[in-house]
Amino acid sequence: MANFKFPHQTSFYKGKVRDVYSINDQWLVMVASNRISAFDVILPRPIPYKGQVLNQIAAYMLDATKDICPNWLTDTPAPNVAIGKKCVPFKIEMVVRGNLTGHAWRTYNSGKRTLCGVSMQEGMKENDFFSAPIITPSTKASEGHDEDISAAEIIATGLATQEEWEILSKYALALFARGKEIAAKRGLILVDTKYEFGKLGDEIILMDEIHTPDSSRYFYADGFEERQQKGERQKQLSKEFVREWLIANNFMGKEGQTVPEMKDEWVDTISKRYIELYEHVIGEKFIPQELSDDETYARIIKSLEHLSA
Repeated sequence: MANFKFPHQTSFYKGKVRDVYSINDQWLVMVASNRISAFDVILPRPIPYKGQVLNQIAAYMLDATKDICPNWLTDTPAPNVAIGKKCVPFKIEMVVRGNLTGHAWRTYNSGKRTLCGVSMQEGMKENDFFSAPIITPSTKASEGHDEDISAAEIIATGLATQEEWEILSKYALALFARGKEIAAKRGLILVDTKYEFGKLGDEIILMDEIHTPDSSRYFYADGFEERQQKGERQKQLSKEFVREWLIANNFMGKEGQTVPEMKDEWVDTISKRYIELYEHVIGEKFIPQELSDDETYARIIKSLEHLSA
């Protein structure tokens, strides 16, 4: 993927998955690449159409939740490009969990009953629903791994004020409820997800992607209870299957570990799983689009000219 140079560009940041350009310190151009990361490591091979899948799901979900809270998105001029308002980000991720899965389950299974200062009830099995969704925030690390943090620590360290935390929590839970509602209509359960917020002046704004397979985990609703009763694995649509493959091949992002070889067949499987999630969540057929770097650049320029007019 090309590194673009735009008129009035003030900064460039290459994230694990996205390339982010700042224009006039007012707009962000976010290009979703086909890179894939797990355990905070970028894997060696890109996944076809992944950037388009993430960008289009995020745009759909931001549009479907804009009545809950303001968000950063202004335009999607190309299949894998989003343009929106540049905010000052909170250095925390608002992780909302509806089920005891993933990191929460690993914590619970180790014998702990508190995660990020939130109590988890006794007698739960993996993937059980919490009695109500919980927020388990993490710090947003510029490098390395994100770390669990409690609401009390967030307020004490000045990452957010008490008032800001209350707004962030209210927004996160309302967004999660809407996400679950959308998922339910498609026969899915939104299990857990993360939200990122920033400020534009005094206003708190929802940023980045939401309810995508990179930021969220989905289970199939059909047969969920039956699988729980039998103690079977849940059928899921998320990036977790990539993590599971890495773990099975002795890679968890730790020092000295080597990323296993990604063969063509495996790369194709991952691409198909992303497309499958798109079609389930959006409820529409995925239409692959491949633009040249020149066409993508031209569309971004046109959009930026329109925004600054």
